[in-house]
Amino acid sequence: MQVQVVIQNDDGSRRTELLPARAPITIGRHPQCVLRLDSDLVSRQHAVVQVGPGSMVVEDVSTNGTIAGDALLRRDAVEVPFGTPIVLGDFTVFIYPEQGPQPHAQGPRPNGGPPPGPPPVPPPTQPRRGGPPPPPMNGVMPNTGMVPVPPMGHSGSGPHLAMPPGQQAQMHAAMTQQVPVGGRRDLPPRPTDANRERDVALRREIHKLLLEHLDLATIDAKKLDDPSMRPKVLNALRRIVTQLDAKVPPEMDRDTLIGELADEALGLGPLERFLADATISEVMVVDPNTIYIEQSGKIILADSRFTDDERVRAVIERIVTPLGRRIDESSPLVDARLKDGSRVNAVIKPIALRGSCITIRKFSKSPLGLDNLIKYGSITSAMGTFLTRCVVAKKNIVISGGTGSGKTTLLNVLSGAIPADERIVTIEDAAELQLKQPHVVSMETRPANLEGRGEYTIRDLVKNSLRMRPDRIVVGECRGGEALDMLQAMNTGHDGSLTTTHANSPREAIARLETLVLMAGVELPVRAIREQIAGAVHVIVQQARLSDGSRRVTAITEVTGIDRDTHEIELRPIFEFIRTGTGPGGKVVGEFRATGYLPSFLNEFIVMGLVKKGEKYLG
Repeated sequence: MQVQVVIQNDDGSRRTELLPARAPITIGRHPQCVLRLDSDLVSRQHAVVQVGPGSMVVEDVSTNGTIAGDALLRRDAVEVPFGTPIVLGDFTVFIYPEQGPQPHAQGPRPNGGPPPGPPPVPPPTQPRRGGPPPPPMNGVMPNTGMVPVPPMGHSGSGPHLAMPPGQQAQMHAAMTQQVPVGGRRDLPPRPTDANRERDVALRREIHKLLLEHLDLATIDAKKLDDPSMRPKVLNALRRIVTQLDAKVPPEMDRDTLIGELADEALGLGPLERFLADATISEVMVVDPNTIYIEQSGKIILADSRFTDDERVRAVIERIVTPLGRRIDESSPLVDARLKDGSRVNAVIKPIALRGSCITIRKFSKSPLGLDNLIKYGSITSAMGTFLTRCVVAKKNIVISGGTGSGKTTLLNVLSGAIPADERIVTIEDAAELQLKQPHVVSMETRPANLEGRGEYTIRDLVKNSLRMRPDRIVVGECRGGEALDMLQAMNTGHDGSLTTTHANSPREAIARLETLVLMAGVELPVRAIREQIAGAVHVIVQQARLSDGSRRVTAITEVTGIDRDTHEIELRPIFEFIRTGTGPGGKVVGEFRATGYLPSFLNEFIVMGLVKKGEKYLG
């Protein structure tokens, strides 16, 4: 079976291709995509279309978004009928069954539109995965952040979309409403009605009376954590709410109000219930009125909110003060952690324009092990066994991946394979690793004080760790000049070290390390840097967060040396994850495959007794 694909450009040009319908149709500017769209406004892999018997599923896999009919997709999927316009950058794609659309009784479409035929019916009315369709895009093209050129279907020259009038009007409104270049888009509506203003005023008045009643401002912050404080605050709040009963709307639940105000006075406000929910992995406060959570790999807009920005600031202060850190207008950014180890990043005005912003990556109370990763499909048993043998054999490993891809979790799992009789030094911005070995020295960076003194960076701690007689050095993340010190440590007897870095592929991880070494301020030729990397790093593990929210190891690659002719670092893939399609609900379908390449250090596994007779070398 084949499908007819009509590709229409904004300049009016059009071409038609016949593509097989059995396999997913990947669309993007990368040469390996099934349908290649050569434009800077199109992502390398922008969308995936799965063709069914009577409809098709369009999934956005870009960072910019895809329009399918009148639905804006952002890392999610929607089922639409054949002929629905799919907008990717400055291209519009139409997909029809192989026989193509039948001639329409009214003749061809004017203005050079797609092949004549019955106009596509609107997409199904069921809500798409991840919530209802978002509001119009305020005129910003989905892949550029720029105000669009005159829309398709306008009265002048240019292509005309084959859509019903109502759907065409929706598309026209979504793509032509003018906003200033660089204006915000896709922001949730802010509650500004009178009810919201009365609610805020009431909460502020109750807070003021509570401060006067208990004089909380003069109480030591450490005493606020005393369990005996909460009954006192709750009793005071009940009296205050009773006193202001006439101002409390009858539809408002008094107990809920008192509980929320107590959380704001003593804890982390509306974040308390999210932190207690084991199914939530991340909490993101955009502003006092907007809180998102990540649950089961999907980002969801929560129905909770703070009273005002002052309460958000108070929560941030409550987090950072016990750690000896500060946040104010002169230092509006801070990294910190909660008592349970959850990682916190906070930003306040003037950097955060909409109000104080908090991002919390929750700390798992029961650390994941290799068995958990295998159970969740993040890795196979053979891959896990191979990586465990690499750790025991003291191979230097770099874990590469994007933000939120699970790098730190995998680092913690692999660190657990380090033998218990070795001395381990861990270095992190905010302590997250949960190593169970008895001989672990954990160090954490420290920012400068009010006088600008006392700062200790990861690079300072890496240098100091070399004087601490470590058997292994584990660095939470290399993001600066410390990469040079880490490579030198790996090259000077500290084998078996592990670290992470941000990159989208093993090849990009090598380029990233080269850049980080240059950030150390040491003028080294590129060839010398590459020799350092090739001599220090043995294995690169690529971790990724896929479009359905799942996190998987997508590649395990060996660094084999430097090509003498091109001076490029040579990489050999050992395991790879190959995506083969999209399942129900946008679930990523694929399989892990061994490439057949045997690593150069395989003999070390045999000599060390890691591979027994009759076992597979790669696990």
